[in-house]
Amino acid sequence: MSTVAIATSTIVAAIAAACGIGLALNRRSGVLRHVGSAGQRDSTNVGDLGLSTTGPTVVHFSAEWCGPCAAVRQVVDRVCAELPEVAHVEIDLDANPAAAKGLSVLSLPTTFIFDADGRQRYRTAGVPKAADLRTALVPLLA
Repeated sequence: MSTVAIATSTIVAAIAAACGIGLALNRRSGVLRHVGSAGQRDSTNVGDLGLSTTGPTVVHFSAEWCGPCAAVRQVVDRVCAELPEVAHVEIDLDANPAAAKGLSVLSLPTTFIFDADGRQRYRTAGVPKAADLRTALVPLLA
């Protein structure tokens, strides 16, 4: 086998491996994950986040330099317009790094759903789907 053929097959294998890893990592982006049990209040101090005490609150961390954060804002605004009992709080990571650190925000955009008692119920990194947000929020309205 020639050197060119070996080099070509090595490059093709590396590209295929990189694509596979990228697809696996990207698959989790925007997927809402249930957090903790509903019976426990989150140990993180969420008192300064401006959460609603009358219904669920969607909190998302963003920054001016974050491109996908605008898409999250549009999705959350649309869902909150359909469900007026749901509050929406957007926190700028650069202006409030302590809140991001307290909630272990490692990437942007990151979105949380808190119930009326201030318990963190769901969390996602990336742009959530509107249907997933609705599905998570409707049971919290009851």
